[in-house]
Amino acid sequence: MNNFTRNYEKILETLQTVERKMNFLNQIRTPKLSDIELIAIDLTSEFMGIDSERDLFRKLPTKIASRIERSVYNRRKRGLFDYRSRLRKQIASQISTSDYYIVDSMPLEVCKLSRSSRCRICKQEYETAPNKGYCASQANTYYGYKLHAVCTIDGVFTDFDLSQASIHDIHYLKDIRRMYQNCTILGDRGYLSVYYQRDLFTSNQIRLEVPMRKNQHDYKPQAYIFRKSRKRIETLFSQLCDQFMIRRNYAKSFHGFKNRILSKIMALTVIQLINKLNNRNINNLKTRIA
Repeated sequence: MNNFTRNYEKILETLQTVERKMNFLNQIRTPKLSDIELIAIDLTSEFMGIDSERDLFRKLPTKIASRIERSVYNRRKRGLFDYRSRLRKQIASQISTSDYYIVDSMPLEVCKLSRSSRCRICKQEYETAPNKGYCASQANTYYGYKLHAVCTIDGVFTDFDLSQASIHDIHYLKDIRRMYQNCTILGDRGYLSVYYQRDLFTSNQIRLEVPMRKNQHDYKPQAYIFRKSRKRIETLFSQLCDQFMIRRNYAKSFHGFKNRILSKIMALTVIQLINKLNNRNINNLKTRIA
């Protein structure tokens, strides 16, 4: 895991099996470092735990660092957000397809609650500014955003989105209705709503499986296989926090923040594809890839 060049070459080779196009941005001059190579550098740094661009350019091999400046690297990476997002979905579709999905959310703290009143991070626009929210699983109030995600039973992220911390989990089901159909989605009690369950099934034949509260009328325990399968997304969130340090934030703008989140989730997905191509457990992320 400590050899940057070998890891970079392996990730670049894997990306090129999915996308043969080298450049995505319309630039007048052909850049010395192609867009797909830039994406590979970003994913390699996330895989190796290099969480700072300043530290990354200290460790970059000379033959790569000489082809791009740090400010240009940052600007081009931000400009490639939509292309990287589509590429990540292509990679995910090659790893796993399923009729069963899991939906959940996790808190992403921007700063400590005591500093929230004077914090200027990500406050450039009112619509994307962070705010205070409550995390029931951790029983605490935090300041920042909420990551909503959908993954397959095998543990491959298919879609994700960011919202303010105060937004309730159940509102993400509106996005799910537009993206999925003819499938079963497992969720926790945060998604419990008879109205949404009926609406999803009527509109797109989506069956929403949510455990009932014990004090509900006609209570029935959820099937064990559903309770066991739903833990897969919680394991993925733990891997994002542990290996990819998703809760460590250096971004000052929301555009930079969402780019960091995409890089970490995309890096996880690429490692899963490499594991599949090598006939290994796709969720064994702490492994040598080269």
